[in-house]
Amino acid sequence: MRDVVITGVGLVSSAGEGLDAHLTALADGAPYTDAATFEPFPVHPAAPLEWDRQIPKKSDQRQMEPWQKLGCYAAGLALDAAGAKDDAALKGRMQLIVSAGGGERDYAVDGQILTGLRQANNPGVFLNERLMGDLRPTLFLAQLSNLLAGNISIVHGVTGASRTFMGEESSGVDALRIARERIASGQDDIFLVGGSYNAERPDVLLIYEMGGFLWKKPYAPVWERPAQGGGMILGSGGCFLVLESREHAAARGVTPLAAIAGVASDRSRRKPGSVEGALHALTKQLGAKPDVVLSGATGIKGITDEEQAALRDIAPGAALHATGDLVGHTMEAQAPIGVALAAGLIARGGPSEALVTSIGHWRGEGAIRLTKA
Repeated sequence: MRDVVITGVGLVSSAGEGLDAHLTALADGAPYTDAATFEPFPVHPAAPLEWDRQIPKKSDQRQMEPWQKLGCYAAGLALDAAGAKDDAALKGRMQLIVSAGGGERDYAVDGQILTGLRQANNPGVFLNERLMGDLRPTLFLAQLSNLLAGNISIVHGVTGASRTFMGEESSGVDALRIARERIASGQDDIFLVGGSYNAERPDVLLIYEMGGFLWKKPYAPVWERPAQGGGMILGSGGCFLVLESREHAAARGVTPLAAIAGVASDRSRRKPGSVEGALHALTKQLGAKPDVVLSGATGIKGITDEEQAALRDIAPGAALHATGDLVGHTMEAQAPIGVALAAGLIARGGPSEALVTSIGHWRGEGAIRLTKA
């Protein structure tokens, strides 16, 4: 089995742009949240970005939704960091795995249809007519999850095989797992992997509030929320990583940030104790003995308490960070962001080994072990 290393990180969120900005924010411990726009729901909004720097064509920018622009921008940063942006031949065989949601709603059309339904003599006929007439093919296609991968291919020229995974937090874990296993086994040499999320959307806030998942009070750290009822604060951001074999990186003359020693995932039936048990099993599978933990904990009561209890047993002396405190809960991008931060800490000469956890808000558990490159 070949070693798999991280050679490029692209990261954007409420903490800013780039790995250095995020590591500085992680050390400072001063997260930025917007409590007014979607009151009573705070969110971590994406920092302002100069889109032209990574998405040069205005026509490309106009046809992308915010989550696609965040992902495409982060992918460009990762390619820059890995020294791959200007190597067309390399990008031509670079594989791409994206973890993505299902796109964004057209609120104006939704509102018009819902308003008309109340006055329609035949609501079924009215609904069918409006869906066929108002939801143009281009609008429908803009909601497909695999368009982020398509835009990355178009804008950045990454034209190897492409895969898109859906499944909220678990999709980010499995995107990393599949890329690592394919490189380690010798099936492929280099991957661009990651995801993005736009939390500044009334529709997703409505969906998660209907499930009782959102935090509706002034900002509080992730680990303190369960005692106050629990809840997650969503965050906008994007993260992509360039993964390749150690030999491939050496041949390109690129210095790795860290190595991914293993990725494990599970989907347990949620009942009391299942999250704690799953984390113990996953970290045992990885042989993890971390000096630092980057947790993707949500802040939701029950599962967050169980994760904290498990981590006290698994890594009693390790420094513990909740990525949700820094960037909010970014769903599909949560695991890649944790891996990016862990790789940055290792590259700076900090821990010898890091553990990244990603516990889904309703289903799915994952763990990633990183070591010095």
